[in-house]
Amino acid sequence: MHTALKTSLTDTLGCDYPVIQTAMGWVSTSELVTASIKAGAFGFLAAAVMTPEECEAEIKLIKSKTDKPFGVNIHAFQQGVDKIIDICIDYNVAALSYGRGPSPKIVEKVKAAGLKCVPTIGASKHASKAVKMGADILVCQGQEGGGHTGATPTWLLLAQVIDQNLGVPVVACGGFKDGRGLAAALTFGADGIAMGTRFMMSADSPTPDATKAEYLKSDVLKIPVSTKLDGLPQRMVLNGTLSDLEASSKLGMLIRAMQNGMKYKSQTGMSMTQTIKTAWGMASKTDMTLGQTMMAGNAPMIIQKAMVEGEPDEGVLPSGQIAGLIDDLPSCADIVGTIVTDAEASLKRIGA
Repeated sequence: MHTALKTSLTDTLGCDYPVIQTAMGWVSTSELVTASIKAGAFGFLAAAVMTPEECEAEIKLIKSKTDKPFGVNIHAFQQGVDKIIDICIDYNVAALSYGRGPSPKIVEKVKAAGLKCVPTIGASKHASKAVKMGADILVCQGQEGGGHTGATPTWLLLAQVIDQNLGVPVVACGGFKDGRGLAAALTFGADGIAMGTRFMMSADSPTPDATKAEYLKSDVLKIPVSTKLDGLPQRMVLNGTLSDLEASSKLGMLIRAMQNGMKYKSQTGMSMTQTIKTAWGMASKTDMTLGQTMMAGNAPMIIQKAMVEGEPDEGVLPSGQIAGLIDDLPSCADIVGTIVTDAEASLKRIGA
């Protein structure tokens, strides 16, 4: 293997190649994580949409099939997050990833147990703050990325963060699918790449076939960013449901959010008091407004329509723009293997 593919990222996480499979709700299950880490990447289990019991069962499944290291993704305000963190520690999970950061107390606890902290940031101003809090690796997601995303293009964000010389591995995320991208990121100064959409569009992904078929038909220019799903910028494939959301009034969105919030509340077993407390906590500890946290009730139910129930026309399709350049559904082993081969060829071509 080309020496450039052994980086501080592979050293820190213990994976074979500098490629991260990101956590995607209802997609990054034990099935996808197991396939990606067996292929030599580093995978994250999407526990942010799981109960502690579900998370533990998924961790057990992964460990029953491979002894390779993997991580777990959490949301700082999800119900049962403290128990999930304890489970990760008990089962010697290698890393914990998150977006809006958990409390310093949680980070200290996780690091003391030997887990690596891997936050995802979308703005350069968050980089030093994340490292100061304890980040061991920074995943920098540019605006091309899927799901919740920032406003800075990947390469510009990457340059801003790398130039800060923060002393931790920096991972490029948003717009990657192949070995050319990995080689470009490495020569640019990054320590690896992170991909979500490419792994979701694989034979090992649990995403229903009908939904995958919609992703295969997507166009780069028709995967816009919208704030209508949950009040925050989120990139999704433009379909009928997203078009309807874009045309909704504020009152219509509030009514829809309350209805979906009640459905999600019953799904997770949260009481009304817990639901309100969670929304208030998110609003008071992040830059989200209370209205945005109320709208967040929309996202889980509408996303699950497509990603779990296999009804893409009734739900939304979170996606990176890279989906418009993907026209196949190979296995994770083939995806990673081809990335490594093509990255080596690209690096040799430029004499790296």
